[in-house]
Parts: sequence; structure tokens; C-alpha cells
Amino acid sequence: MHELSVAMGIVKIAEDETKKAKAKKVTLIELEIGKLAGVEFESLDFVWPAAVKNTVLEEAERKIDVKEGLGKCADCDAVFEIQHFYDSCPKCGSNLKGIIQGKELRVKALEVV
Repeated sequence: MHELSVAMGIVKIAEDETKKAKAKKVTLIELEIGKLAGVEFESLDFVWPAAVKNTVLEEAERKIDVKEGLGKCADCDAVFEIQHFYDSCPKCGSNLKGIIQGKELRVKALEVV
């Protein structure tokens, strides 16, 4: 279950940024997670309370901006939504594509006090 390590990484970022801002705690954390990032959202929800216990995020509201997967066909330049890395272009059927959105996994914003 790598979601625990993802959550612990988020906690580390929040603690470092809170310390830089000379703040005591985080009231809101905004995350941006792509559907192709390999994160199971239910698993992240499950491990979150344990990961943030006794940290600056313990009482923070959490908002997640989920990014859809988008690919661009290398053969016909069509931009299309993808659910899986192996999805082919719906226009020409090519499997050659670049991922242009959906692999994000970042802390977008923190509100601290």
C-alpha cells in the first residue's frame, strides 16, 4: 500500500512549508492528483487519519483536485481522454501517444495559521 508513503510525503511537505512560514498548523491543504498517478483514492482516504495524526495536518481540511488523463496521439495529433496508459487513439487507433495530463501528484496550496 504505497498510499501511506504518499500521505507521509504530503505530511513532510506540509511540515516543511509550515516551518518556513513560521506557522503552527495547516487549516486547508489542496492536492492535485491525476487519475494516471497510480494513487487509489479510497486507500489514500483510509490511511490519511493515521498519517496526519499529531502533525500540522491533523485538523486541516483536505481538498483534492482530480485531473483526468489526457493523451496526444503521435501519429495524428488528436488529443483524447485516457483511462489507462495502454489506451489507443480513438481517431486512428495508434498506440503511440504522449501523456499531457493525469500523472500529477502535488500539493497545490496550503493555508496556515
